[in-house]
Amino acid sequence: MKPGIEWRQPRASAENQQFAADLHAALSRAPKAISPKYFYDETGSRLFERICELPEYYPTRTELALLRTHAADMAAQFGGGVQLVEYGAGALLKVRLLLDALPRETVQFVPVDISGPHLLAACDGLAGDYPGLAIQPLVADFTRPHTLPPCPRGSRRVGFFPGSSIGNFTPAEADAFLRLAAAELAGGGLLIGIDLVKDEAVLHAAYNDAAGVTAAFNMNLLDRAARELGAEFPRDGFEHLAFYNPAYRRIEMHLRATRALDLQLGGEIYAFHEGETLHTEHSHKYTVSGFQAMAARAGFRPGKVWIDANRWFAVLWLEAGPP
Repeated sequence: MKPGIEWRQPRASAENQQFAADLHAALSRAPKAISPKYFYDETGSRLFERICELPEYYPTRTELALLRTHAADMAAQFGGGVQLVEYGAGALLKVRLLLDALPRETVQFVPVDISGPHLLAACDGLAGDYPGLAIQPLVADFTRPHTLPPCPRGSRRVGFFPGSSIGNFTPAEADAFLRLAAAELAGGGLLIGIDLVKDEAVLHAAYNDAAGVTAAFNMNLLDRAARELGAEFPRDGFEHLAFYNPAYRRIEMHLRATRALDLQLGGEIYAFHEGETLHTEHSHKYTVSGFQAMAARAGFRPGKVWIDANRWFAVLWLEAGPP
């Protein structure tokens, strides 16, 4: 870890205990379902970076193009001094385009991510490329209560949530996050990426890539349970399943049992019948007006919007109310 980076790391045992508790709960309910946040251990984070480079996966390259073209305009919405908080920070690639458009001496950067080792490595790389940038990584689940560093005097707090990750939340979870962010970013705002409703064939290809990287990413959730929690199951007994559900305007990802099987976890045995699934992720697709209305209900005031030529993806600026 480079000098000047303050890193807050939770106890690994507590993380595993929460993962075990949530997986037991997921396997006990019908239908079986678990939060996609458990994809993102070090292995899962690396696999997701590979997904972002796939030719079928349009969101990353489309959002990057919007950021490259409009970063100066986006940064102009922030105002003067900024405490820039990136939710679900990951590899810290997209934020570089914003940092390049901001006077570095006016920025304190707070990347927040659940995967500690991956975040630390990314921050080391960022510190090397941006000497003098104040970086305060926070290892945390940003959807749960957490404490950000105090906002520097004369600055306002601005959130950055790229990658259309909010689409992974249920409507209730998305509302809860937006309300949390509106309170946390009071007096500032939120720059957020959303994936737009589009042709189903484009969506299907993005989540069923020919190289099988998304399938490996999906399967890593159970592989992680085996590594960290001692879960036992026939690995060839599950397959990747991803499809668009038009009733909910969302892609769904599942791990489907190819035959009747048992998964053992912490002394409990959970039976799967053939074709039964563990729902691992959904990715909601939005219209701009629909998302702005949701954000307004949570306490934001809609601002500027940047959309690509295909109208596949949008980046929105949302003003937070006063403190």
